[in-house]
Amino acid sequence: MSSAAGHEKTYTLAIDCGGGGIKGSVLDATGTMRSAPIRIPTPYPLSTKLFVSTLLDLASQLPAVQRATVGLPGMIRHGVVITTPHYITRSGPRSKIVPELVGQWENFDARTTLTKAWNMPTIVLNDAEIHGAGVIAGAGLELVLTLGTGLGSAIFDGGVLAPHLELSQAPVRWGLSYDMYIGDHERKRLGDALWSRRVARAIDVLRPVFLWDRLYLGGGNARALTPSAIARLGDDVVIVPNTAALVGGARVWQLPQQ
Repeated sequence: MSSAAGHEKTYTLAIDCGGGGIKGSVLDATGTMRSAPIRIPTPYPLSTKLFVSTLLDLASQLPAVQRATVGLPGMIRHGVVITTPHYITRSGPRSKIVPELVGQWENFDARTTLTKAWNMPTIVLNDAEIHGAGVIAGAGLELVLTLGTGLGSAIFDGGVLAPHLELSQAPVRWGLSYDMYIGDHERKRLGDALWSRRVARAIDVLRPVFLWDRLYLGGGNARALTPSAIARLGDDVVIVPNTAALVGGARVWQLPQQ
């Protein structure tokens, strides 16, 4: 068998872990899905042990693979969780923080733990970084923002992933962080029209900070942006489908590894 043929038969388990749900699928080396995505509600309270067993159970319902990619919210550095915003809470986003869970998740080596549990190579990155791997062109400075429970972000320069920044925790207005300002809680409170204006305003604030060549807006809430807000964003902003969160699970293996 040629090496090219072997590459074509490399299948990736891609799992996207969010505040409200965890979804997974199997993809071939090009990023084409080879199984229908499975989604389950994120269980809370979520200990690291329950997290691993949840991912193992999800994977057991999908076809066999040779490698795995997992996207997590928060600051993930070299596969280690430095901080994560939702999984340290009692019942999910905006609920009470549980000190015991804070201790479990801080410096949790997710990559090593999952590599051993699955017995196969595993990449663990911030979920927005994996989302970005599914959509970037690989030229110029490309910023990826994902609109979901909160705000996810990733920066690529010439297709190379930059060190992660928790932009979601930066203040934007009235002392609110981006997570609080344009997160899902505010979308539900304000309605799509007013929330979309906030997103457009946030992008106006960020444009002179990053001076991107292309900005990709993804995540589950990108589809809630109103046409008038999208028209205001400019030609350097592209709305991308949320399926990129899984497609990137295969394509991220083509990037220089951290």
